[in-house]
Amino acid sequence: MTSSASQGEALDPAIAARLKRNGDGLIAAVAQQHDTGRVLMMAWMDDEALRLTLRDRRATYYSRSRARHWVKGESSGHTQHVREVRLDCDGDTVLLLVEQHGAACHTGAPDCFESDVLLSPEVGTAAE
Repeated sequence: MTSSASQGEALDPAIAARLKRNGDGLIAAVAQQHDTGRVLMMAWMDDEALRLTLRDRRATYYSRSRARHWVKGESSGHTQHVREVRLDCDGDTVLLLVEQHGAACHTGAPDCFESDVLLSPEVGTAAE
């Protein structure tokens, strides 16, 4: 992973102290459409990706397969303008409330949860 120190800036120490990273130094990042609540995708962030996201309001993630940072939409044009970032109560997941432009999924789907429904809503229950 790219070191924050090599970029000349570091993630705010108060934020960094609250993060609980996995063994690879990453935290989960969930992107959600700010106005509809639709969950769009999940990706990974390291401190540098989070710092860049907070600074630029462009969703920046860490690609484990490519071992580098990437800005959502840098090749597809399907960008995420970050409106708000929240840290969960455990400090191991961030929620990005975004304005999605174009498809969120690399397959071209509106979100990454379209194709594989593992459990559908029950029909005729009181919960409906």
